[in-house]
Amino acid sequence: MAKHNSIKHPAAIVIFGGTGDLTKRKLIPAFYNLFLSKHLPEKFTILLLGRNEDKNEQFKKDLFDGIAAFSRNGTPDDNNWKIFSSNIFYQQGNFLDNSTFVTLKEHLDAFDKKNKQRCLRTFYLAIAPQFIEPSAEGLYKNKICNQVKLDRIVVEKPFGTDLATAQKLNTFLQKRFSEKQIFRIDHYLGKETVQNIMAFRFANTIFSPVWNNKYIDHVEISLSEQVSIGKRGGYYDGSGALRDMIQNHLLQLLCVVAMECPGKYDEASIRNAKAAVLKKIKPYTEAEVFKNIVRAQYTSGTINEQPQQGYLQEENITPSSTTETFIAGKFFINNERWKGVPFFLATGKCLPKQASVIMIQFKDSPYKIFKDDTVPNRLLISIQPEQEISLLFESKVPGVQMKLKPVEMDFTYKESYTEATPEAYETLLLDVLDGDATLFMRSDQVEAAWKVVMPIINAWKKNPKKQLLKYAAGTWGPTAATSLLKPYAKNWVVLPATKKS
Repeated sequence: MAKHNSIKHPAAIVIFGGTGDLTKRKLIPAFYNLFLSKHLPEKFTILLLGRNEDKNEQFKKDLFDGIAAFSRNGTPDDNNWKIFSSNIFYQQGNFLDNSTFVTLKEHLDAFDKKNKQRCLRTFYLAIAPQFIEPSAEGLYKNKICNQVKLDRIVVEKPFGTDLATAQKLNTFLQKRFSEKQIFRIDHYLGKETVQNIMAFRFANTIFSPVWNNKYIDHVEISLSEQVSIGKRGGYYDGSGALRDMIQNHLLQLLCVVAMECPGKYDEASIRNAKAAVLKKIKPYTEAEVFKNIVRAQYTSGTINEQPQQGYLQEENITPSSTTETFIAGKFFINNERWKGVPFFLATGKCLPKQASVIMIQFKDSPYKIFKDDTVPNRLLISIQPEQEISLLFESKVPGVQMKLKPVEMDFTYKESYTEATPEAYETLLLDVLDGDATLFMRSDQVEAAWKVVMPIINAWKKNPKKQLLKYAAGTWGPTAATSLLKPYAKNWVVLPATKKS
C-alpha cells in the first residue's frame, strides 16, 4: 500500500471539464495544496480540457480566484502561484471529436519526450455522465491511457443512474482499461474523520468487543444539507436524494461502520470487507419500501432568515416532478454481527444545518441498581462541520447523594493535532497518483450499492405519487421520518454544534 511519500515520477494530469465548477472549487485547489506540501512530483503538468474558447490567461485568473476562495491555504502568494500556474495549460476541444484526442496525445507525448521517459498519466472525467463513454473511448482508441501501471482514469459520480446503466458503464470501461486503472471517486471517503473510523474501530481494544448486535441498539447516519438544489435542477430532477446521496455517500459510510476487520490493511482486503457488507443488506419488497422508506420534497420556507422557494418553483424543474429532496430509510444487514440492528439513513436539502453525523446508540445498561433513570451510552462521530468523536456516558454528580447525569468525553481534531487537515480531494488525488485505490469504489461495490436501492427506485416508479410528502424549507423534514425511528428513538440526533460555548 502506498505510504504517501512525495511522488517522484513525472506526472501529467488531464482534467476533462477543465472550466467547470468542480475544477475551480475542488480539483485545482487540491492540486495546489499538494504542490505546497511537496506531494506533487517536481515535474508535472496539468492540462485542462474544455469546450470554451481559450481566453489567453483568463482561465488562470479564474483558477487563482478559485484557490483564493476555496483552498484551506487561502490566497496563493505570488512566487508559489507563478511556479504552480506555469505548469497549467488549457486545450479547447470537443469530447465527441477525435481530433481533440489526437491533439491531447501530442501534448502528452511532448511531455514524455521532455522528461525522457513515459510519465504518469491521470485523466479526471469531471464531466456530465453522457460524455464519460465518448471520452473514455477517445482515450482508448488513441492509445493515450494504455499503460496499466502508469495510467489512471477517474470517474465522478453518478456512476450510472440505476443498476443496468452502472453495469453497462462498468463493462464499457473494463473492456478498454484494467480495473486497476479505474478510480470511481466518492469524496466522502477521503474525509479525515471517515478514515479515522477504521483506526477507531480496529486499533482500540475497548471498542471492538462491543461493536455488534449484543451491545448496539441502532445506528443513525445522517447527512443534512442547508443548501437548495440551486442551479443543478437539470441534473437533480432526474436523480433525487436516493441516487444523489444514499446510493453512494451514505451507503459507503454504512460500510465503514459495519465492515468486518480486514485481514490486512491493504487495498484488496479493505474493499472486499466493504463489498461484503453491501451484499448482505436486506432487499425490500414493494410493500416493505413504503413501510421503511420516507421521501419528501421541500416547499417554500425560510433558511437563515432568507426566503427559499419550493422545489417545484426551482429552475429547470418539471412542475409535476415527484423527485425527492429528502429521504430517510431503515436498513438491516443480514449477517451474524448485525442481525436485528437497524441502520437509519437520512439526507435532505434545505434543512436547518449543514451536518454529517454517524451515531452509534448502545443498549441500556443491564444493571438496574440506581434510582435515577440511566441514559444509554452513545457514540457520536461528527464528520462535518466539526471533526469530532464524542462518547456519552453516565457519571455521578458531585454531592452527598448518588445522583447521575450523562456527560460527554470528546476528541476533536482541532484540540488534538497541530497538523493541518487535508481536504478530502487532496487525499484522494494523491491516492490516484500513487495508484492506491483503497478509498475508491470497485465495480462490484458500485453494483452491490445499486442492488440495495433498486427495489426503492422500482417501487417509486410504479407508484410515483404514493407517500410523497412535503416539508417546509428550513425544517428538519417530514414528521414521518421521526416516526420511522420508533421504538428505537424519539428523534434523530442532530449535530451538537451549539453545545459548547
